[in-house]
Amino acid sequence: MDKLKSLRRFFGTQNMTVGSPLSCLLKFSIPMLLGNFAQLLYGMADSIIVGRYIGDAALSAIGTSGPIINLFLLLYMAIGSGVSIMVAQYFGAKQTENLSDTIGSSISLIIISTVFITAVATPLTGTLMHLIKAPEESYKMAVSYATIIFFGNFANGFFNIISGILRGLGEVVLPLVALLIAVVLNVGLDIWFVAGFGMGVSGAALATIISQTVAFIICITKLLRMKHIVKLSRKSLRPKKRFIKQIIQLGVPMGITQGIFALSMVFVQSIINGMGYLVAAACAAVMRVDAFVVIPSQTYNMAISTYTGQNIGAGRMDRVVQGAKALLRVSVGTAIVLIALLLIFGRWMIGLFTTTQEVIDMGIRFITIMIPGYLIISISQSFNGVIRGAGDTVATMWITILTNVVVRVPLAFILAKLTASEIFPGGNPNVLFYTLIGAFCINLVLTLLYYKKGKWRNKAIV
Repeated sequence: MDKLKSLRRFFGTQNMTVGSPLSCLLKFSIPMLLGNFAQLLYGMADSIIVGRYIGDAALSAIGTSGPIINLFLLLYMAIGSGVSIMVAQYFGAKQTENLSDTIGSSISLIIISTVFITAVATPLTGTLMHLIKAPEESYKMAVSYATIIFFGNFANGFFNIISGILRGLGEVVLPLVALLIAVVLNVGLDIWFVAGFGMGVSGAALATIISQTVAFIICITKLLRMKHIVKLSRKSLRPKKRFIKQIIQLGVPMGITQGIFALSMVFVQSIINGMGYLVAAACAAVMRVDAFVVIPSQTYNMAISTYTGQNIGAGRMDRVVQGAKALLRVSVGTAIVLIALLLIFGRWMIGLFTTTQEVIDMGIRFITIMIPGYLIISISQSFNGVIRGAGDTVATMWITILTNVVVRVPLAFILAKLTASEIFPGGNPNVLFYTLIGAFCINLVLTLLYYKKGKWRNKAIV
């Protein structure tokens, strides 16, 4: 028990404006990294169980519905991005009242977003699946899965934003515990609903919603108990124009950024679907495996963003630069280790989702193409997190627009048409991953140039 308490104190709520920058970042990143891996397992459970018990068409259905679901849930990403920046900076500046009002206003925005997504996304699901050319073998299952997720979207919204608020306050252990509980619950419910009751992809979607609801309850309970940091009351829970405007100003560019990425994935998914359900199944499996290599870079991005926000709030720009350099070394080193593991265990990991040899072979080929992209991401995400944590969300939006709208999507369409053949009537699927590498390279160059220019230094809200 004493060891558990010591561990809890070590990784507990952190003020990252003091102490060694690398130590602060690692103490913050490790629990969050474990949590993000847990969240990946959360999503993988659906795919593995569905792929094994129902088949490749069902696995394709989950992969096909993913971009559509993410496109609508970007509202939560927008709110969460704006709120996390404000929370970190107000926490660093020790402005308790502004901190509490920010959190209260964000809860109002979550409720409004939940109603909007349920009312708009649910009736459009079938039409959207037709627009992205969902394979006939998986169309009905994809519609069923997405519809249930949209009905239960409140769980996703509340959990992700409340856990993001906790991370902005330097609290990373509780969100990790909540995620671990949700993962175990999700796997158990998946097996029960899909394998036991034969509910198909609908059972997998229902298991996800129930698990996320439990995780949200755990996180909101923790937030309400942090009265020494956040003083939530009826007054602070009333939406306030000033804070909602600030959340929107910071969050909308991030929402647009995520939206453009999600929309580009919808377009790319339509190309994938045109290549057949086996290609769609292979891509779905690869994206699950790919996430294990990418998630550390994304975690470090969130860590340096919170670290930057707190230190800018405290007026410690010197610590921001020190932290960015330290984290960059860790991020690149982590990517190299994970790439080696992926090369060794990649085939086994793809085999978790399917027993179809053609799908496994395609998956390995796609992963091999992606290898240099993982190193590129490890660098760009580190500097992107600094820029975003400083409150400069517009720059990252324009970089995403250029790399995805101007470069990746048009190039993917063109190359798919040019590589169409008897063997690949819808185009060679390899080109989808080559264009992704190209987009990563452009993103890295633009991010580094903007970071060096230094305009992000003057974007703080405190």
